[in-house]
Amino acid sequence: MSGDYDVLVVGGGNAALCAALTAREAGCRVAVVERAPRAFRGGNSRHTRNLRCAHLAPTPVLTGAYAEDEFVADLLRVNGGETDIALARLLIQQSLECAEWMGRHGVRFQAALSGTLHLSRTNAFFLGGGKSLMNAYYAAAARLGVDVAYDTEVVGLEVEDQEVRIETLAAGEHRVVRAAAAVIASGGFESNLEWLREAWGEAADRFIVRGTPYNTGGPLKLLLAAGAESVGDPRACHAIAVDARAPRFDGGIVTRLDCIPLGIVVNRHGDRFADEGEDFWPKRYANWGALIAAQPGQDAWCLVDAKMAGRFMPSVFPPIVAGSVGELATRLGLPSERLEATVRAFNAALEPGQFDLETLDNCRTRHLAPPKSHWALPLDTPPFQGYPLRPGITFTYLGLKVDDRARVVLRGRPSRNLFAAGEVMAGNILRRGYLAGIGMTIGTVFGRIAGAQAADAAR
Repeated sequence: MSGDYDVLVVGGGNAALCAALTAREAGCRVAVVERAPRAFRGGNSRHTRNLRCAHLAPTPVLTGAYAEDEFVADLLRVNGGETDIALARLLIQQSLECAEWMGRHGVRFQAALSGTLHLSRTNAFFLGGGKSLMNAYYAAAARLGVDVAYDTEVVGLEVEDQEVRIETLAAGEHRVVRAAAAVIASGGFESNLEWLREAWGEAADRFIVRGTPYNTGGPLKLLLAAGAESVGDPRACHAIAVDARAPRFDGGIVTRLDCIPLGIVVNRHGDRFADEGEDFWPKRYANWGALIAAQPGQDAWCLVDAKMAGRFMPSVFPPIVAGSVGELATRLGLPSERLEATVRAFNAALEPGQFDLETLDNCRTRHLAPPKSHWALPLDTPPFQGYPLRPGITFTYLGLKVDDRARVVLRGRPSRNLFAAGEVMAGNILRRGYLAGIGMTIGTVFGRIAGAQAADAAR
C-alpha cells in the first residue's frame, strides 16, 4: 500500500472483494488489507462451492424457480423464526442480481453435480470452486488498480466522521493507513481458540476449524471495544459434521460428510442421539456440529450400508469398512453389543415407504426415540461403512450490527463512514441455523452494498 485511500477494505474473501470492486468501479482509490499470505488469500470463501440465489425461472445452471417468499420461509425455518426480516428480504431480493454481477467479474458457473443433495434448484455452483472464484476477483481487482496488502494484520482502528485510521502490522513493521471510509469484511472469530473456549468451555478443544486459520476476530474485537453494537450469540455458528481425521485448521469442504441423512449416527456409547432425516440436508447439515459438540467427547460416527454407496459426495478420507455391524464397531472402537442392539432397534422400527431422496419421503421410523423422519432404510446390506465425526466450525455468528446500508451501528447510531459485510455481520441474518450457500449470498450482496455506500461516503 502506498499513501492514503478513499476506501480501505479489511479482509480478503468474497465480501471484501465484492466491496473493493464496487468501490473501485465508483471511481475510488481502494486498498484491501488481507491478513493471510497470497497463497492462502480468500478467507473461508476459497473453500466454498456455491451461492444460494432467488430466481424466477430456470437458468443454464439452475432448475425450476426459487421465489423470494420461498427463500424467506426457508430462512425463517432454519432460524427458528429469528432474523432481521428487513435485512433478510433485502438480501434475498438482491440475490436475484448476484450471478450476473459475478459473471461480469470473471466468475463461471456450472450445474450441480451428482451427489450434491437437494441443491440443483436453489444454488449456483462455481466452476472450479471457491478458489477459482477468488482468483477471478483478485484478477479483476488487479486490472482495475486495487491495491492489495498481504500478510498484513489490523491491530488498531479509529473511526471519526471524516476519516478512518487503521494501524497495520506487517513483517514486524507498524504503519497507520488513512481513508475516508472503510469496509470491515474480516470474518468471525472461529480460529481464535481462546475466544471459542470462552463461549463453549472445554468442548471447544475438540472442535475442528474447517476454514482459514486467519479469522481470529481482531477487527471485530477492536470495534466492539470501541462501542460498536453487537449482534448474535457468541456460541452461535455455522458448525457441521466433519471427518474426525481432518486437520485442525483449513481442511475445507472436502472434509465434510454428507452421508448422515442416508444412515444413522451414534455417539461413543453406540447410541443414536438425533434425527438424521429431519429435513432436506442443505437446511440441516449446519446443525450437526452443535449436536456432536453436545455428545460425550464431542465425537460421533456415521454408519451406512452398501445400498447407499455412490449416493452422496464422499469425504476426502476413505470410510472404515467391515462385513458386519459387530466387526465395524470393533474397527471404530465402539461397544459391539450396544451398536448391534442400536441397529436392530432401528431396523425393527422402520415403516414401509417409497424411498426418494428428492422429496421428504415416507420412509420413517415409528415408536423410536429419536426418530428418523425421512430416508430411513434398514441398515442390513454389507459391506458396512463408518466415518468418524467431530464438530467442524466454519464461522461464528457474533458480529457487528448493521443497517440496510451496511453501516456499522457505532456508539448508538449508524456510522457515516464505517461499513461491514460478510461473516462479520452475518449474525444480522443468521441467528441459529443455516441454509447451504447463504453465507456467500450475504457476502456478495452486503459486500456490494458496503462498497457502494463507502464510495458515496468518501466523496
